[in-house]
Amino acid sequence: MPPLLREYLDFAVETAYLAGRLTLGYFQTGLRPDFKADDSPVTVADREAEQLIRTRIEAHYPGHAIVGEEYGAKEVAGATHRWFVDPIDGTRSFVRGVPLYGVLLGLEIEGTVEVGVAYFPPLEEMIYAATGEGCHWNGRPARVAETARLSEALISCTDPTLFDRYGGAAAWQRMKKAAASAAGWSDAYGHALVATGRAEVMMDPVMSPWDCGPFPPILREAGGFFGTWQGEETIYGGEALSTTQRLLPEVLDMLHDA
Repeated sequence: MPPLLREYLDFAVETAYLAGRLTLGYFQTGLRPDFKADDSPVTVADREAEQLIRTRIEAHYPGHAIVGEEYGAKEVAGATHRWFVDPIDGTRSFVRGVPLYGVLLGLEIEGTVEVGVAYFPPLEEMIYAATGEGCHWNGRPARVAETARLSEALISCTDPTLFDRYGGAAAWQRMKKAAASAAGWSDAYGHALVATGRAEVMMDPVMSPWDCGPFPPILREAGGFFGTWQGEETIYGGEALSTTQRLLPEVLDMLHDA
């Protein structure tokens, strides 16, 4: 791995950890959220954690652009590096005291996400990867499951009602019938489960770039796939699929079975 990628990865791991520890100071304290224009919740913990992350990026890498969920985009003329920041992915879980929320950081370099970190503070799980470095889970190598068939797989989603709201309900029903079991695992945690071999498929019918910034390199380096339901690796598809390379052809066939 190029030395700069290692530096970026170490920086992202430390930054996600610091932001995550900040959020724990508010976790399970009865904190009440505000609601944004799209009716999604936001708390002082979201805002303070993102500000911490942005301040560190601006201090260490002033030539890098930033896109964050709470404070929007900071463009830098000629920037080839762009950080994607979600200070609390799973705010609904956070405000209810459910320990499945995560701090997400992804670094895109010249159009490709090369570094990704997902930290789940209450669980003390840190999953991180950079191109050529492999994927690691609390310091141990992480790999996707070796499951051979969808009929043996665990599939997951964040909220089944989102398929009715945003599309994909028929595909979700087909996947549920084909798989061994289905469960709901909150937001980013479901994608982390695939990367660490604890689930085989995670589906989201709606997704913003900051919600999935770290996952292309995390899944890629773990031997899996992250991208659209059409099989394109990207954080800009408006939807998300994580699975293993072994199951990807079968999953794509199932998603698009007429």
